[in-house]
Amino acid sequence: MVKTSYSNNIFIRFKRTFIGDRKFYKTVMALVIPIIIQNSITNFVNLLDNIMVGQVGTAQMSGVAIANQLMFVFNLAVFGGLAGAGIFGAQFFGAGDNDGVRYTFRYKLWTAAVILATSLAVFLSGGDWLISLFLQGEGDPLEAAAMLEHGLAYLRIMLWGLLPFILSQAYGSTLREAGETVLPMAASIVAVVTNLCLNYVLIFGKLGFPELGVAGAAIATVISRYVELMIIAVYTHRNTARFGFMVGLYRSLRVPRSLVLSIFNKGMPLLINEILWSIGISTLTQIFSTYGLNVVGALNISNTVTNLFNVVFISMGSAVAVMVGQALGASDMSRAKEYSWKLIFFSVCTCFVVGAILIAIAPVIPHIYNTTEDVRKLAAHFMKVSAVYMPFIAVCHCSYFTIRSGGKTLITLIFDSAYTWGVIVPVAYLVARYTDFNIFIAYPVCYLPDVLKSVIGVYIIKKGRWAQNIVAKQQPV
Repeated sequence: MVKTSYSNNIFIRFKRTFIGDRKFYKTVMALVIPIIIQNSITNFVNLLDNIMVGQVGTAQMSGVAIANQLMFVFNLAVFGGLAGAGIFGAQFFGAGDNDGVRYTFRYKLWTAAVILATSLAVFLSGGDWLISLFLQGEGDPLEAAAMLEHGLAYLRIMLWGLLPFILSQAYGSTLREAGETVLPMAASIVAVVTNLCLNYVLIFGKLGFPELGVAGAAIATVISRYVELMIIAVYTHRNTARFGFMVGLYRSLRVPRSLVLSIFNKGMPLLINEILWSIGISTLTQIFSTYGLNVVGALNISNTVTNLFNVVFISMGSAVAVMVGQALGASDMSRAKEYSWKLIFFSVCTCFVVGAILIAIAPVIPHIYNTTEDVRKLAAHFMKVSAVYMPFIAVCHCSYFTIRSGGKTLITLIFDSAYTWGVIVPVAYLVARYTDFNIFIAYPVCYLPDVLKSVIGVYIIKKGRWAQNIVAKQQPV
């Protein structure tokens, strides 16, 4: 009887801590489903794009993949640069302060200008050298030269799409911080469909257009980004009754000095973190590429497919940022902590299901590509490993957004990029340099530190020191 009562108490406490009620999940689904749809469609189209380019040849596919690794660093720099203002934006919105949200948007515009100018300078001056870093592994020198040529051609055209991308992110992130996820989803859907159709026409030369191959894929992406920006910006400014913080947005670009300093102090660690973390992930890819040029192609296939399945925990991170951030802005610390645990648990549970599906289809997907059997086997193996680690990465991802929501940006830098460079990258380098492991063994070994990182994330969340209202003392007037 005592044991039964004790078991019941444990179950009740577990349910109270990790499982929400119907209203909670209704709120989560309202936020997450549009983001999942948006990210799923985007990644699915990326998969189709990848397959289309892969039909042209392995060198073209690998060259585009390497160029996209560089674009990945840019994308994460944008994400990190806007994230600091986003913390304040979510809390300002939770406090009902439209002026505060408006100022955070203007801060994003200034940040976007700096990131854009810096990125263009880096890519224009050193794009060929950066791509060459990924072509150091064993393989045919002629194939490596072809990869470099295709990667450069793709990168140079993609530079024309940096401006619309960064502006779309400024608009979309602000809307999501205000709980509006449907509009960014709709704009993204139209953009990715545009991208897909133009890819088919321009890559293969359909409907009277010339066959442009890799260049066609880049042109299609650039055009789709302008389409996305036009939809989201026009609709937002035509519906200022819903989005009151857009009223008078461009009457000036002024942001109060005190708020600039506050956002800068909180946001700079996030910008540094995203840049260092993305470079760290690209460095991991470069380390893996030393096992052979076939690994580059396999990683491209694996990452493209895996990203389609990662949308679940990535979208849950956005839910954490909005729900926890707004609760903190309303000074409801207990609700913020409650949301954090329930969202983490929900994310992990869904990743077990999604990971199982990925493992099941991993041997089949690579056969869609026009590539070698060695590349297919490696890609299937990489996908299975990613599926196994997915629940642990989900914990890390939600922990990151929880800590960030409370403005503990220095801790997020240590937790994320410092851990990547201090633990994950050194482990990968040592395994590649000083062990006889082949890539089939080295790949899962190099990601073992993510298990420890998830444990550290749970410990930080449990301590609860991240929960704070950072806009209570702000008076952006």
